[in-house]
Amino acid sequence: MFLLNGERRHCIDVSDRGFQYGDGVFETIEVFQGKPLFWQRHIDRLQKGCQTLRIPCPDSALLQAEASDISVGADRAVLKLMITRGSGGRGYRQPDPILPTRVLSLHPFPQYPGHFDTEGIVARFCNQCLAINPGLAGIKHLNRLEQVLARAEWQDDSVQEGLMLDYQGQVIEGTMSNLFFVKNAVLYTPSLTNCGITGIVRQLVTEIAILKGIEFAEIQADQQSVLQADELFLTNSVIGIWPVKQLDQQHFSLGSITRMVQQGYAEARVRELTV
Repeated sequence: MFLLNGERRHCIDVSDRGFQYGDGVFETIEVFQGKPLFWQRHIDRLQKGCQTLRIPCPDSALLQAEASDISVGADRAVLKLMITRGSGGRGYRQPDPILPTRVLSLHPFPQYPGHFDTEGIVARFCNQCLAINPGLAGIKHLNRLEQVLARAEWQDDSVQEGLMLDYQGQVIEGTMSNLFFVKNAVLYTPSLTNCGITGIVRQLVTEIAILKGIEFAEIQADQQSVLQADELFLTNSVIGIWPVKQLDQQHFSLGSITRMVQQGYAEARVRELTV
């Protein structure tokens, strides 16, 4: 199901700059019992991304109304929300005025095995690196070729995610997730100052750590630091929190801090459903 500028259609103008240049931003949102979860957090990030790209962001009340409309009756689904700069000629110069395109689409929720949450998943390091670009770091823009190429590196269904480094050798994130690791009871996550996406669940985990008294830090982390960790887990708005039981040839235990964070996230979802 699609909503294109408020209408139930799915054909976009081929001159749209989202198609031409990846000129836009997007959000991927879990829908549970007809409700898009952590809506305000997603809208805040969407607005920040639009501000960074200098795209006028559609009214948040309008977006919420359309999200509610497309999500009604969905027991569990994935809502994708995209904002592009709209159509505007062949060159890079921005159109004047800018008339953004908004696209909302609803998709079936992926059927991941339950043991991914309880026993963990297998991950690998990717060869494809992330370019360093502080000006675009953090936002979820439509240019995702690096992730597409990284995900194309494996077809083995026994591997669920790949971790990506930047060109300075720092581990940044997964192809579709943010990374956390534990060493000596301290929770770490890679700094996203130069590249990477600031995930919604990543934000929640930092708040959970503070709430539960877990020592936490954002750091520059190389491969060796990650491989020597006591616990690893990955996050995003669809998978929630996945422990990592194996990264390349290194094995990890599902430790107490990972379980504590998973419990905190489950509690946050319950609170979100009662708002």
